[in-house]
Amino acid sequence: MKETSITDEKMLEIYKKIGQKVKDIRNEKGVSQLALAMAIGHKAVGTISMAEICLNNKHFNIEHLVKIAEVLEVDVCEFFKMS
Repeated sequence: MKETSITDEKMLEIYKKIGQKVKDIRNEKGVSQLALAMAIGHKAVGTISMAEICLNNKHFNIEHLVKIAEVLEVDVCEFFKMS
């Protein structure tokens, strides 16, 4: 089995791209950060706002992404499309 060589910097770049995809789709759907946060079980926008820009190394986990995909009515795979 091949050992991976993904650096912390590369992972941060991936997290930022995923956060940007969430933000773009959320905006396309006209959903506010607060509405999305509440729909996935949070009481404030902090989780969404920080993860969308990967502030302080905060990022979405798989559970967040699955819930967000359901709320935004998209396939979770959309968040992983790196163009």
